[in-house]
Amino acid sequence: MHLQTRIWQAVAALAILAFVVLLLIKMPLGTDDKDSVARAVNLPPLGYEVVSFAALPGWAVDDHREALEPFLRSCIALQARPAGASANPVEYVAEDQPVSFGGTKADWQPSCEAALALVQRGNVTLDEARAFFEQYFAPVHFTQPVVEADADPVMTGDGLFTGYFEPIFPASATPTDEYSAPVLTRPGDLVTIDLGAFRSDLAGTRLAGRVQSGELVPYDTHAQIMSDRPDTGILAWMNPNDLLFLQIQGSGRLSIDGRDVHVGYDAPNGHPYTAIGRELVRIGALTLEEVSMQSIYEWLETAPPETAAQVRQVNESYIFFRMVTEDKDPALGPFGAQGIQLTAMRSLAVDRRYHTLGAPVWVDLDTDDNHPFPMRRLFIAQDTGGAIRGPVRGDLFIGSGREAGGEAGLMRRTGRLYALLPLSIIERLEADGTQAQADA
Repeated sequence: MHLQTRIWQAVAALAILAFVVLLLIKMPLGTDDKDSVARAVNLPPLGYEVVSFAALPGWAVDDHREALEPFLRSCIALQARPAGASANPVEYVAEDQPVSFGGTKADWQPSCEAALALVQRGNVTLDEARAFFEQYFAPVHFTQPVVEADADPVMTGDGLFTGYFEPIFPASATPTDEYSAPVLTRPGDLVTIDLGAFRSDLAGTRLAGRVQSGELVPYDTHAQIMSDRPDTGILAWMNPNDLLFLQIQGSGRLSIDGRDVHVGYDAPNGHPYTAIGRELVRIGALTLEEVSMQSIYEWLETAPPETAAQVRQVNESYIFFRMVTEDKDPALGPFGAQGIQLTAMRSLAVDRRYHTLGAPVWVDLDTDDNHPFPMRRLFIAQDTGGAIRGPVRGDLFIGSGREAGGEAGLMRRTGRLYALLPLSIIERLEADGTQAQADA
């Protein structure tokens, strides 16, 4: 395969304003101080290179059958789009959009039809599943700049990969001393706006607020919602610390009187997320090395209730939920941003500005103190998240329940990302690279 590399600058005001920090002080690589973050306000440059499957570490030893059915479920969502429609309507690579990594529905049609035929035939072998992906796709290696203090950005293929899970929490249909925090539905006066509908360079940036005297004003903060509850419904009552973690995950299962109900993300209050772990480090409650989901939860549970509430409300963001009523396969996870159920250790949350939901993605993760072996496997991009920003950034869906939650809390690994794109898109990428060299 002829290799081409393109790197360009893409600028988008407001890109970092809302989503810089994750719960566990999850900062993008190289942005460990405020000065670095301030110098990275503009969307970073992006690099890509079409490579061979032989260049993917561990490609030959993965069980690609495990990614085949999740890909087919994504195909159902992709093929529901209108004929000729963009496969990724919120894609924003650069101001003049020189290339598209998502293409159109037609680009994905051959691979989706072939996947359906293969799965319907049954008894798919390891070699057949691997051959399917090799026949209909080619890998694209993404790079991005790392920003370090007092230094110019350096292009790297390394990025941050974290994990998330579907929690299962005890809850109550009525308030009690133990279950005192309401799970609120979306208020009727909450208005959400996709700024990408007004300006393409703001694709993926959303605002939330309420209309007051003909103007959109900020909605209540977390603390204001707790003190002056909006006129809205209540799905259940929870331990307030459990509710905090449900809001961070965005969806989950609630066990109420022996039955499980599923709640999903509906809308945010529009205020930026503040990392609780960072706040606990700031006040001296935990050291940076001690911060984890488990240590944060334990601190909140043992702190005086008023103190715990004050720390929770340092995060002004608040999530409203809905009851999930869609037919749900109990063997799978919650519904992701693509509208289909997630598959443990095969579904990946990505930044939709660069990656198309439904695209296969090869992930190559390094070892760390909690993981003595590298992780190299095929995921399907099926979800997104406010803190998942950048072309080399992923959030792995670990699974459901306490064990998955423990692993998700430890997942903070450096790795590389290779998107598998249909060959028709690859041809256009390579042609664009050739033309760019000819024009140089």
